[in-house]
Amino acid sequence: MPTRLPQPELSSLRLRLREPREDDAPALFAIHSDPQVMRYWSCPAWTRPAQAEQKLAEIRRQRRELDILVWAIADAHSDLLIGSSAVFAMNLEQGRAEIGYSLHRDWQGRGLASEALRMILRHLFDGMGLRRIEADIDPRNLASCRLVEKLGFVREGTLHERWQVNGECADSALYGLLRRDFIDPQATYAQGHAGVPAR
Repeated sequence: MPTRLPQPELSSLRLRLREPREDDAPALFAIHSDPQVMRYWSCPAWTRPAQAEQKLAEIRRQRRELDILVWAIADAHSDLLIGSSAVFAMNLEQGRAEIGYSLHRDWQGRGLASEALRMILRHLFDGMGLRRIEADIDPRNLASCRLVEKLGFVREGTLHERWQVNGECADSALYGLLRRDFIDPQATYAQGHAGVPAR
């Protein structure tokens, strides 16, 4: 059955962003069962491999029935899933959506999450014509806050005790990014070299 919203494959020298597959289940479970990766999520870490299979089935259903995009973030050389990113709560008439992301602990600290999000944001703004993207981040997750801020997101407010996970209440820092504020080095490079006459 065709998906409701087409989703292009995006790629760079280090990454391949593609549709999730059934054989991604073990790699997806490795991410979502890691308490350190899931520390600031609004749900607890997975405990059963079947949860990864259920999640992939849910993604397939959502892609058929909802305006949602879900990319598997894969290593460009091995095609191993090392993370994922979802664009959801999409309102095409209003030109806005929310974004979420995760990355396996072993692949963090290399700028890969930033690289993946830039490709996705480029598609959302330039390919789909959206004007605003939002992110909900636990304010204690300083690395994630710094990541989105480097992309141009602005912290617009805090919702106190929004989530309760494992008996602990957590706040939400609400971030927003307008198309005109997107920090994209690739676009800056292209603009800086536009119109330069050949020698």
